[in-house]
Amino acid sequence: MSLRIILVDDEPQRTSLLSDALTAHGFQVVAVFATGADLPRQVAELEADIIVADLDSPDRDTLESMRQVTFDQARPVVMFSQDGNPETIRAAIEAGVSAYVVDGLKPERVRPVLDVAIARFAQFQELRSELDKARSTLAERKLVERAKGILMKRRGLGEEEAYKLMRKMAMDQKARLVDIANKIIEAAELLG
Repeated sequence: MSLRIILVDDEPQRTSLLSDALTAHGFQVVAVFATGADLPRQVAELEADIIVADLDSPDRDTLESMRQVTFDQARPVVMFSQDGNPETIRAAIEAGVSAYVVDGLKPERVRPVLDVAIARFAQFQELRSELDKARSTLAERKLVERAKGILMKRRGLGEEEAYKLMRKMAMDQKARLVDIANKIIEAAELLG
């Protein structure tokens, strides 16, 4: 199955060259837009897999659109540009651009650049998922510790006893420990 690509480019002649190169490498170009188009909406509606932008120099609005596509819709973005300014490159990378290629487009480089961008994006998504999981686990641990502290204070229990009580409640109710912790915290807040 060929990947569905949206092209973002303001120059029709350049767009034609890039579109032909992508098609020749087995990609399906589903739409071409100029900068300023509502890219996040277009990506969602057209179910694009990748966004390829060929720009002289990306402006702030374009980079914000790329950020929304990368982070909100989890799509890789490849940018070909004439702008080799380190600040522009940094801004593009911060916006989530998976590959930023300076000095234009060469048709024979299209496939390898997109392959690297897709692999880099997948790696980034995996790291992001691991970070989200770690944050969630930490937040859950904080709740459990807080609930344990409430039990220790209110019932005069030691740390180990409070934890065992919470674990028993979780097993008896067939609930997760964090759910029991939330109930204890809510009850403590309700009762003051």
